[in-house]
Amino acid sequence: MSRQYFTITDIAGPLVFVEKTEPVGYGELVQIQLPDGSVKRAQVLDTSRDVVVVQVFEGTAGIDRSSAVKFLGETIKLPVAKEMLGRIFSGSGEPIDGGPPVVPEKRLEIIGSAINPYSRESPREFIQTGISTIDGMNTLVRGQKLPIFSASGLPHNDVALQIARQARVLGQGEAFAVVFAGMGITSEEAQAFMRDFERTGALKRAVVYLNLADDPAIERLLTPKLALTAAEYLAFDHDMHVLVILTDFTNYCEALRQIGAAREEVPGRRGYPGYMYTDLAMNYERAGIIKGKKGSITQFPILTMPGDDITHPIPDLTGYITEGQIVVSRDLHRKGIYPPINVLPSLSRLMNAGIGAKHTREDHKSVSDQLYAAYAEGRDLRGLVAIVGREALSERDHRFLDFADAFEERFVRQSRDEDRGIEGTLDLGWELLAMLPVGALTRIDRKTIERYHPQFRGGKAGMAPETGPEGKAKANANAKANAKATPAVVRAAPAPAASTAKAAAKPPAGKPKGG
Repeated sequence: MSRQYFTITDIAGPLVFVEKTEPVGYGELVQIQLPDGSVKRAQVLDTSRDVVVVQVFEGTAGIDRSSAVKFLGETIKLPVAKEMLGRIFSGSGEPIDGGPPVVPEKRLEIIGSAINPYSRESPREFIQTGISTIDGMNTLVRGQKLPIFSASGLPHNDVALQIARQARVLGQGEAFAVVFAGMGITSEEAQAFMRDFERTGALKRAVVYLNLADDPAIERLLTPKLALTAAEYLAFDHDMHVLVILTDFTNYCEALRQIGAAREEVPGRRGYPGYMYTDLAMNYERAGIIKGKKGSITQFPILTMPGDDITHPIPDLTGYITEGQIVVSRDLHRKGIYPPINVLPSLSRLMNAGIGAKHTREDHKSVSDQLYAAYAEGRDLRGLVAIVGREALSERDHRFLDFADAFEERFVRQSRDEDRGIEGTLDLGWELLAMLPVGALTRIDRKTIERYHPQFRGGKAGMAPETGPEGKAKANANAKANAKATPAVVRAAPAPAASTAKAAAKPPAGKPKGG
């Protein structure tokens, strides 16, 4: 039988310090009975020979030295069952939708563990999100962890909801579920998520955990672990493909810093605990595919960069652990463009595994590279226009400037309910590339150009699209126009500006730009 202790010596924020206890384990559950008879739940945060540090989930208000502390001898376990789908829970796992408690098929440890690298299956299945900037240029692959780097006031939640509604693997009708975890979000944000889930019917295949801004910070540390435990159960016990959306990891890290300060730990960068990298990895690395299992877990963590700073410790460490990043741009948002995704600092490190003739289309890689390079050059030229004026630029430069504007207005911009297929995305990319001289498409081989370029479309691959006198005359006219607009094709190409070369060279791997 568990013993009660009346040996509380100190209370600091959400922490209670207890002396002279029996040996207790890390993460063990605790009950604290207040003098008025009410009971609060807690968990062992640190244990030693003399003192046990307990973190209280509901806050320490009302706890005093006469309160009784009981150690329960077990860690936190989540009751799981397939009936969790369609349910809404608090950040500590309690039902808040008015429904009954879950009748568990089993109870699982919420700490979990990262998937053994030997047991991991390499992600290679293309997931179509319906968003061109992701599908076309930063492709999501099933089993990937691809965070969204955003900032305060930007529509990252709308992007996440659109992905949750539209994400699917082409040509497959397998069981799919969404696990959503809100950490420290406002009531307004929570209601917006719920309205969208209910409007689109997505709630029927979703499990929702909500930790609101006025809920205890300690509970915030449990929320993603509960969500990922539920995702692992659905994926690996019921062979479902699970998309996990976690927002906002910045609030999670702030809770880590708050607890670290209460424990008087030596702070790391900008006051965050030195173990934050390990803590984040324990969450992110629970995504993936296990050999021999049909299910998968794909993660979309969302974090808001404090001060729009991509070198801040939270996005910086996240970029080291995850497999790329989707960067939401304030400049594009100011222009009224949705989704305001900036493709230049964005990156998907697993993109090449999920594209090509077997997954999307054979021209996918080359079209993506050419769009990236052309947009980077157009963005660079905007800076030059601010110095010397547009009139001082060449005809070729004018084309790249117009391309950059059209790219943002036609390729990046979509409505919130527009589900654009990968074929449509690639065809739109070719339409935009047709604004540029053919000789400027240096990232695409001639055979691919002749097969997909609008100028050649309609003829056989590798042959002129039109024959006869009229066709030859038209082809000659196009060739003269291209030669006139692109003197660099005839003469040696000038060396690109340093900033252009740097922007056009998209990093294949490594941490995010600025990290």
